[in-house]
Amino acid sequence: MVALAFALYFVLILAVGALTARRSSRSVSDFFLGGRRMGSWVVALSAVASGRSAWLVLGLSGMAYANGVSAVWASVGYIVVELFLFLFLGRRLRAFTGERGDITLPDFLESRFASPALRVISVVVLLAFLTTYIGAQMLGGGKAFLGSLNMPQAWGVVLTAGIVFLYTIVGGFYAVSYTDVIQALFMILGLVVLPVVALVHHGGIHPILETLRDSDPGLVDPWAMGVGAAIGFLGIGLGSPGNPHILVRYMSARDTDILRKSALIGTIWNVAMAWGAVLVGLVGRKMFPMASDLPNSDPENLYSVIAQSYFPQFLFGLVMAAVFAAIMSTVDSQLLVAASAVARDIYQRFWGRRANERVMVWLSRGSVVLITAVALLLGYLGRNSQLVFWFVLLAWAGLGAAFGPVVILGLYWRRATAPGAIAGMLVGAITVFAWKLSGLSRFIYELVPGFILAAAAVFIFSFFKKSANNAQKGDRLR
Repeated sequence: MVALAFALYFVLILAVGALTARRSSRSVSDFFLGGRRMGSWVVALSAVASGRSAWLVLGLSGMAYANGVSAVWASVGYIVVELFLFLFLGRRLRAFTGERGDITLPDFLESRFASPALRVISVVVLLAFLTTYIGAQMLGGGKAFLGSLNMPQAWGVVLTAGIVFLYTIVGGFYAVSYTDVIQALFMILGLVVLPVVALVHHGGIHPILETLRDSDPGLVDPWAMGVGAAIGFLGIGLGSPGNPHILVRYMSARDTDILRKSALIGTIWNVAMAWGAVLVGLVGRKMFPMASDLPNSDPENLYSVIAQSYFPQFLFGLVMAAVFAAIMSTVDSQLLVAASAVARDIYQRFWGRRANERVMVWLSRGSVVLITAVALLLGYLGRNSQLVFWFVLLAWAGLGAAFGPVVILGLYWRRATAPGAIAGMLVGAITVFAWKLSGLSRFIYELVPGFILAAAAVFIFSFFKKSANNAQKGDRLR
C-alpha cells in the first residue's frame, strides 16, 4: 500500500511534466521563466516550496528533536524576510527584469551593473553552491526512501534524481512551478495533519512539554541555544534574497500587483509548515528520548518513524510523499536555475547569440542532464553521511551572502557599481567558507558575517567608480 501511494504521487508529478512540455518548448523564456505568466497562487506556493527543501521536513524536525522549542528560531528569520520579498523586493525585481527582458539572475546583474565580468563570476559562484545544494537534496531523497520503503539509500538517491530529472527536462519552468503547487499541498498534509494527529494521541501540547521539561528544562526554553545561536538562526532568512531559485519565482509573476496576494498566501503557508516541523521534533523527543532508538541513530529519520507509528500504510505513503515534495520542489527549481547558468548565461551570452529559440531549448535540456549527473554523483558519494542539514545550510549561506547584498543594493541603491558588486559577491562567498572551516559556526551561523561583510564590500568598492549609466537610467531604481 505504501508503494501504491508513492506510485500515485509520482505518476501525478510526471503527468504534469508531460502536459506542460509543449508550453515550455517555445522559447528560452518559457523554459526558464514560464513566459512571465504565473499567477498569485502558483508564485506563492512555488516560491515557498522551492525555498524549504529537505531541511524543513528532515532537518528542522531533527533539530527540534535535539534542541527543543528553541529550534523555532531557525524559521522566524526566513518567514519575515520572505514576506518582505513578496511585498517589496520581489515587485521591484519583477518590474526591472521585465523591462530589460532579463531571464536569469546573472542576466539581471549584467543588465543592472553593465559588467560581463560580473555575469561570469556570478555563474561560477552560483554553480558551485547550487550543485552542492542539489546533491544534498538528493541525499535527503535517499534517506526518505530508506525510512519509508526500506530501499537502500544509494538507490533512493538515484531514484530521486531520476524522477526530478524527467519532469524538469520535459516541462521546464511550467512543470517545475505547477508540480511545486501539488507538492506544497502534500507538504501541508504531512506537516499539518501528522503533528495534529500525534498531538491528539498524546493529549495535546502541554503533556508533551511537561515530559520534556522533566527530562531537560532546556528543551522547553526558547533561549536555550543562547542569544548568539538565536541571532544566527534568525540570520537564515538573509539567504532568501540571494537564492536564485526563489528570486526567479518573483520574476515569473504575471505582473507586480499579484505579489501582494502571494505574500499573504506564502506567509500563512510558511508559518504552518515551520511549526509543523518543530512539533514533529517535540513529539519525537517524547516518544524516543534516546537517539539510538531511531534508525541509524539519526534524528533526520524521525519524521518517517512517527508517520509510520500513527498512520495506516496507504496514508503513511501519502504523508511520506511530503518529504519528496519538499525535496523535489527545491531540487527541480535549483536544477533549472543551474541549467540556465550553463545554457543562457555561458553559451548563449558568449557563443550562441544567433542560436534560435528551439536550439536553445534543447541545449537547456542538455544542461539539465549535465547538472543532474554532477549533483547525482555528489549525492551518491555522501549517501552514508548524516549531513543533509549541514550541506543545505552551507549552500544556503553561500548563495545568500554572495548574491543577497548585491541584489538588494543593486535594486535600492543607485550608487552601487560593478566593482562593488564583484567585491561583495567574492567577499560573501569566501567569508562563508572561511567561517565554516574555522569552526566559528558553532557560535553564529556563517551567513550572518558573510552577509554583513559582503554588504560592506559593496558599499566600500562602489565608491571607486561612478555608477554605470545603465543603472542611472533604470526607472525602477528610483
